[in-house]
Amino acid sequence: MKITNDIKYIGVNDKNVDLFEGQYVVPNGISYNSYVILDEKIAVMDTVDANFTHEWLDNLQNVLEGRTPDYLVIQHMEPDHSANIVSFIKAYPQAKIVSSAKAFAMMKNFFGTDFPEKQVVVGEGSTLSLGKHLLNFVAAPMVHWPEVIVTYDSTDKVLFSADGFGKFGALDTQEEWACEARRYYIGIVGKYGAQVQNLLKKAAGLDIQIICPLHGPVLTENLGYYINLYDTWSSYRPEEDGIVIAYTSVYGNTKKAVMLLAEKLKQRGCPKVVVNDLARCDMAEAVEDAFRYSKIVLATTTYNAEIFPHMREFINHLTERAFQNRTVAFIENGSWAPLAAKVMKEMFAKSKNISFAENTVKILSALNDESTLQLDNLADELCKEYLALQDSTANKNDLTALFKIGYGLYVVTSNDGKKDNGIIVNTVTQVTNTPNRIAVTINKDSYSHHVIKQTGKMNINCLSEEAPFSVFENFGFVSGRNVDKFANITPLRSDNGLAFLPRYINSFMSLKVEQYVDLDTHGMFICSITESRVISDKNTMTYTYYQDNVKPKPQTEGKKGYVCKICGWIYEGDTLPEDIVCPLCKHGASDFEEIK
Repeated sequence: MKITNDIKYIGVNDKNVDLFEGQYVVPNGISYNSYVILDEKIAVMDTVDANFTHEWLDNLQNVLEGRTPDYLVIQHMEPDHSANIVSFIKAYPQAKIVSSAKAFAMMKNFFGTDFPEKQVVVGEGSTLSLGKHLLNFVAAPMVHWPEVIVTYDSTDKVLFSADGFGKFGALDTQEEWACEARRYYIGIVGKYGAQVQNLLKKAAGLDIQIICPLHGPVLTENLGYYINLYDTWSSYRPEEDGIVIAYTSVYGNTKKAVMLLAEKLKQRGCPKVVVNDLARCDMAEAVEDAFRYSKIVLATTTYNAEIFPHMREFINHLTERAFQNRTVAFIENGSWAPLAAKVMKEMFAKSKNISFAENTVKILSALNDESTLQLDNLADELCKEYLALQDSTANKNDLTALFKIGYGLYVVTSNDGKKDNGIIVNTVTQVTNTPNRIAVTINKDSYSHHVIKQTGKMNINCLSEEAPFSVFENFGFVSGRNVDKFANITPLRSDNGLAFLPRYINSFMSLKVEQYVDLDTHGMFICSITESRVISDKNTMTYTYYQDNVKPKPQTEGKKGYVCKICGWIYEGDTLPEDIVCPLCKHGASDFEEIK
């Protein structure tokens, strides 16, 4: 397979493997990827599993067309990628091995030698010239082994990403990328989110056009989609709204409660309900679902004054992978001394940012009127925001939405008659309460100011602390005149016909403009409230929280110049131009600070 004019694929498909790493079911097999860069000097990128030595060497020989390789680059020492180092050296004894210092130490453990006469040790910032192609090495420790490096070919703009961006499934399998990539990531790399985040920050400074992983397809289009998913997974944010119910049941009574709860959640508007019987399902699939959705209900029996073994195993899989930023609820069953909820809750003692539901369902052997009522209360609690998002069940005059206003960050949505628009603002204030009036101040240069001045209406979306940086990039760094900000969002509609966000808000208000005040560079809209909904009890995103926890920290080390305090863009130079405008967020010189 041709990747670019100079880069060829020489990997193999394994359709015989039943369990990857001895535990993950791979019904469609797996690929072991390897690549060759053909230049004045030739570099081979990683080897393959030991079961495919001759197939791989044949693929390599066919690509070389009589030439001999100069380098074997080993990015990761797991045997499915490094097993054929010795076979390669026997076939091409003049070649050098390029890898990290930790990888060479591992080679001695695997092969009895660290190939001292062939070593080219590389690390963070190292480069290797092949002629036209320049390889740039980036350290990626614990993604997901300590010796890992990834390689960027700055000539063809290709990132060789080691196990990053990999997926289960052989290359001749036609299937959705995200499903098997998600199961692969969470099962194998999931514990190391902080390390993946560090690598993504390094990658953000590279012009990447192609990603070549060690498992799964080469990624050549819509790379933002894959990178955004990795950002979501590695920051432990829910990928989708929904509720997972994971259960064990001995005689069927706990299962009856689970199935009844699932129906109640669906009736209350939960967008996705997933039920997993932990004794029968693929455990890796259940773990994947837990990380994919925003809430989870754990239902099990008290068993030997403990919990059922499959539930203990499941929770251990979650906590060892740093499960966090989720709502967790419990259903326990016991005939004489129910302890399951207490035991399960204690297992999350070291987990971060876990919100436990106030309602716990206690079943004494079988459902009765009392425990059925508890199921209703739990369903109401878990679906509070879903009920608020639906016109038929929402309280549209909940003026406690006003309590969500502070020095926060908001998305103001409007519509120009052709498309929905939105802008980030931090200037929303309640100015009177008899009658209730809201002041919203917007820069006159923005397209939203122009639209609202014409239409006289807007929605104020109060962002919660769970909002990721991508929300601010989308609504804050580009103009709605030129960009459809809802191109990748399916909005909900308020009674005034305007969009409001389906995620990342704790409330919204529909406003009608009653008065306009000209403030020179800005305009202030004094508005009445036509609709107000509270979606959740989550904290409002303040400007301070955004700066400390959401906005990526700019990579200023070794750089001289000025950094934009809003988005982190760096201007390198001795003097900041007075008329500078940040190319990302469009803020001026007053929002830059000197790098010190």
